[in-house]
Amino acid sequence: ESLREWFSEKKNIKIIDDLIGLGVKIKNPAKNISNKLENKIFVLTGELKTLTRDEAKDKIRKLDGQVSSSVSGQTDYVVAGDNPGSKYDKAKKLGVTIISEREFLKML
Repeated sequence: ESLREWFSEKKNIKIIDDLIGLGVKIKNPAKNISNKLENKIFVLTGELKTLTRDEAKDKIRKLDGQVSSSVSGQTDYVVAGDNPGSKYDKAKKLGVTIISEREFLKML
């Protein structure tokens, strides 16, 4: 219950996202299906049509990828759904690869 409470606080999630943004790698203890996304960092923006954001994050992590809440020069892919926000603009500015939800699903 304490862990669930800790992870439900936005400030704690931001700490984790900041650490990931700095290069800290968090491994999912569950056995991953494949490591095809190993060392790849994804940022999700906009509304996804076929997956919830949590489902998309879970799929990335199961393939050894990482999810960040902010775009940086270390970001490998920004998955852009409908009505993407400032993360999309920042990705364009930084030259980060932007892919559609369809391209993301093919990649999986």
